[in-house]
Amino acid sequence: MTPRTPQPAGHSLTVADAMDPFDYQIADDSTAEQADDALRGAHVDYMPVRGHDGRCEGLVTRAGLHPFLPLPGSTERIAVGATAHQQGPFAWPTLDLLLAARVMRIRRWVVWPVIDDDGYLLGILTATRAAGVIAAPPA
Repeated sequence: MTPRTPQPAGHSLTVADAMDPFDYQIADDSTAEQADDALRGAHVDYMPVRGHDGRCEGLVTRAGLHPFLPLPGSTERIAVGATAHQQGPFAWPTLDLLLAARVMRIRRWVVWPVIDDDGYLLGILTATRAAGVIAAPPA
């Protein structure tokens, strides 16, 4: 956890103050089965989905993949991009953290991808981390 630095007067917390880097991504043309294997192998419950151009396309979760996993003996393969994964909007690092936390609460999101102006993944904002940074006493 990165220690919070004192903010200048008039400066509110932003998503950049609470986001964490995230090393894992899955391509949108990967199958649901491949995504499930990647999630299990990385020991994570969610993973950002990357499009052909490298930009963030959404977020896939283990629970969200479950209906798309092939049944035993089935040869049908469904691409992650065709699943009902969370697709935008995405957070920006300059977004006010209180607003981001409110949006996450309303949408019942526990995780929100953070992208740059070109749509590339910068990190992940979790509801737990946002709440912790908001609740932290000023340094």
